[in-house]
Amino acid sequence: MALTDLARAGTARDAAATTADARPDAVRGGGVLVHEWIERTGGAERVLDHLVEEFPGAPVVCLWDDAPGRYPGTTVRESALARTPLRRHKALTAPLMPSVWHGRWSGVEDPEWVLATSHSFGHHFCTGPAARGARTLAYVHTPARFLWAPESDPRGRHPVVGLAAPALRHVDRRRARRLDDLAANSRYVRARIALSWGRDARVIYPPVDVAALTRVADWADEVTGAERAVVDSLPPTYVLGASRLVAYKRLDLVIRAGEAAGLPVLLVGEGPQAGRLAELAAAASVPVRFLGAVSDALLRLLMQRALAYVFPPVEDFGILPVEAMALGAPTVVNAEGGARESVERLGLGVVAESLDDAGLRRAVEAAAALPRADVSALAERTFGVRRFRREVRDWVDGG
Repeated sequence: MALTDLARAGTARDAAATTADARPDAVRGGGVLVHEWIERTGGAERVLDHLVEEFPGAPVVCLWDDAPGRYPGTTVRESALARTPLRRHKALTAPLMPSVWHGRWSGVEDPEWVLATSHSFGHHFCTGPAARGARTLAYVHTPARFLWAPESDPRGRHPVVGLAAPALRHVDRRRARRLDDLAANSRYVRARIALSWGRDARVIYPPVDVAALTRVADWADEVTGAERAVVDSLPPTYVLGASRLVAYKRLDLVIRAGEAAGLPVLLVGEGPQAGRLAELAAAASVPVRFLGAVSDALLRLLMQRALAYVFPPVEDFGILPVEAMALGAPTVVNAEGGARESVERLGLGVVAESLDDAGLRRAVEAAAALPRADVSALAERTFGVRRFRREVRDWVDGG
């Protein structure tokens, strides 16, 4: 059967099902948490961490689990895809996902509610036989970018996905409209949900552990070992960029921002763009230093001491800008995307309306001129963990 045929098969409620691991310890009643796939790091996993804590006893179903043991005491059920080589090739599995999620999952029966965290097709579980009769909710990080905004996700340019895209969009929209309720992780995503699916959604911002960030007055006291040498060698002023070194994070713009403002640049992170960024750094008119992967303590210190933290990607929300501002770093964000919402709510930052050299220079200079206000209490109220768990609990309980 062609991949496009498999995608269309997902439109039929009685389509041939892909069955999850069959186990005798079936979970009946209560709730079920759904997650696309579990990774070792990631913002979506931070959300799932708190959902697992808030709803103990609720099993987690996912396509595959690449962080076994992350949730001790919680039942995690993988799909049949986890036992195939396709688990390492997400683009190739995309046309199969609607049928997998919409299929018959053994071991999870008669739930009272189902809460899916979705940035691909996880919410399709809510319309399949395993969720029949349950109250169905989806916490949406974004409608699948490779499907609805392929220009921003290279998976959307894969020929297999492109071939299946029209049928997949039809299925995705139809199933999203069957959900009982949706929540978006930002107003930006709420607008994308309306555009893609024709549905409204409430906004529940993701959890940011502001309390953990602010428990230490000066994170230099927590840096140990070889990282002490990094602390001792920091320039007195610098522009900071921190994320995975991948193309869409646009760390090249952090280098350009430093050049435009005449400031040294520090970059934190690892990834496939390291070589290209190193070439840009070598040609830059200001010093650019790569620190690689660092400890939480060192990253927090770097934020505390940065003249400006520059976050140029188009993100659905963006947890790092909230962390930077909670630690006192004036933050520059892209005008497009959800990160501007945290700057607008906390005030310790600048929205760059233009990302050319002149726009970046103005934004960095404006950020550097901001008073170093303590916005941690406001960040806790607006984006903190307790706020997130309270809002999600009220939502699941029908509020």
